[in-house]
Amino acid sequence: MGRISTFGQHLYEGRVSFDFVGRRKLWYSISAAIVVVAALAFVFRGFNYGVEFKGGVEFTAQVKVANSDSADDMVQGVEDADVPEAGDPTVQTSGADTIRIQTRALTQDQATKVAQSLEKAGASEVSQNLIGPTYGKQVATKALTGLIVFLVIIVIFIWAYFREWRMSVAAIVALAHDLVITAGVYALSGFEVTPATVTGLLTILGYSLYDTVVVFDKVRENTKGILTSTTRTYSEQANLAVNQTLVRSINTSITALLPVGALLIVGAGVLGTGPLKDLALALFVGMAAGTYSSIFIATPFAAQLKEHEGAIKAQTARVMARRAKEAAEPVAAAATSSTTRPVATSGASKRAQPARKPRSKRGR
Repeated sequence: MGRISTFGQHLYEGRVSFDFVGRRKLWYSISAAIVVVAALAFVFRGFNYGVEFKGGVEFTAQVKVANSDSADDMVQGVEDADVPEAGDPTVQTSGADTIRIQTRALTQDQATKVAQSLEKAGASEVSQNLIGPTYGKQVATKALTGLIVFLVIIVIFIWAYFREWRMSVAAIVALAHDLVITAGVYALSGFEVTPATVTGLLTILGYSLYDTVVVFDKVRENTKGILTSTTRTYSEQANLAVNQTLVRSINTSITALLPVGALLIVGAGVLGTGPLKDLALALFVGMAAGTYSSIFIATPFAAQLKEHEGAIKAQTARVMARRAKEAAEPVAAAATSSTTRPVATSGASKRAQPARKPRSKRGR
């Protein structure tokens, strides 16, 4: 722990520094590759929408042991109901003694007929949840509306707080980055997209924004009066801010990811399905992506946008000119000292020594 504290102190004081802003092209390339993979997953795999979005009927069957054999029995029970609209059901185990069966939209009479057939196939108790396609569209529309309203409020808040539209743009880019990556993981993994997933997505937007605002606040503190400074450029001060908040970001992320990871393991490994798993996956992926984007995307992108401002360009030129002058001074001093060094003279030109007087001899 002492070493970690010392390392964090060195980062804060600038004695140890990682060049996050200067290597932004590398981070952009990594993020672009991940986003492309996510986009391909959207196109070729698509999303596994839950019954809440696509509409249909969800049957929850209680069995002795929820395994592949009992799941096959439930599929056979749906087929024996002789309801064509219930064909090709989606069957998932949920816990040790529960199986969920999802079908397309059915009437009440058809759903009752399927439930009775499932009981004949071995289910001790069957409950049903009928959801029409209209409800699914309403859920999707409200989720999209909430996302748009959230993004608009974020832009206004960051612009009003920091008085800098470039930071608002960088924050939105980071949020979009987190959303695309999280959605791509859902498409690749095949996890069901449910209202709990939407809740998780909106939650991670707030978490990602919180981490980004903390870094931006340190950037504002470090760059206060930057136009009159000739010691560091804006990008260097922004990079210092990322290093100063690095340990805090890592500690906060690990602290948040540990319980969320436990929820994901319980939801996916123990319960098998349900809203807990959907919420935990969105939170886990989104928090990890949010930590990455606040360090490697948001601040470097905000600094890049700021570098195009005329006043910042002039300040950067002054800093570079001062450094060039300071670097040239030792060279000039060395050259001056070499030209003024006294040259050794030859023996002929040496100063004449006065003649010594002969010693007088004393008589004994």
